[in-house]
Amino acid sequence: MTRLTDLFWTLLATVRDVLPIAVILFGFQLLVLRKKIINLHQILTGFVFVLLGLAFFLEGLEQALFPLGKLMAQQLTAPEFLGIKDGATDAGSWTQYLWVYLFAFAIGFSTTIAEPSLIAVAIKANQVSAGAIGTWGLRISVAIGVAVGISLGSYRIVTGTPLHYYIITGYILVIIQTIYCPKSIIALAYDSGGVTTSTVTVPLVAALGLGLSTNIPGRNPLLDGFGLIAFASLFPIMSVMGYAQLSEWVANRARSKQRGDGRD
Repeated sequence: MTRLTDLFWTLLATVRDVLPIAVILFGFQLLVLRKKIINLHQILTGFVFVLLGLAFFLEGLEQALFPLGKLMAQQLTAPEFLGIKDGATDAGSWTQYLWVYLFAFAIGFSTTIAEPSLIAVAIKANQVSAGAIGTWGLRISVAIGVAVGISLGSYRIVTGTPLHYYIITGYILVIIQTIYCPKSIIALAYDSGGVTTSTVTVPLVAALGLGLSTNIPGRNPLLDGFGLIAFASLFPIMSVMGYAQLSEWVANRARSKQRGDGRD
């Protein structure tokens, strides 16, 4: 009964949040464009499904993904698992948390591969580029970037180093890559950093960061628990542009080899 009550209140909160969007869309259609809404029944049915889907998703986050992420962080940082003696007040050596970095890499890669927004962007990029940009190539390159970023972000939480050192350095590298990267991929690379921080990735990454900072001695959840999502947004930009630069280098090398064979 408690679960049903929670779901009901979540549904009401979802209606409250989505209602302004519906008012803006229908208002512009009727008052500004002054055109009749086509397939009104189908649109209203779709809105109902959106409301139900969001409500179930949000309730699922609270009941499953958030607790699971915190539980995994708690277990991976448990003193008995890491071999830290009882009563130790520091976090120990960063090398003791190798399983944390591996878990962060795995969870970052898997959640990004399953991210619906990334799938949509990859499909559209493949269509617009007439197949030049592979759907799986883009998804895997973004997933690798997120995985590396979350692993590095977990290392930052373990060591307690300032977040801005990593972010400033990362964006300096992005600027350098932007100068030398193929122009056709730059906009897509920047968009790839945004689409990764969506429905599947954010809940688990946020839960992981808060769980790590809560269970590692000497860490403050407010200061150290957040920031992982910034890594998940930054590093895919670097990995996608790196993927494009590597592809361009391979293509140029193949063309050079063909011209060399032709002269022979």
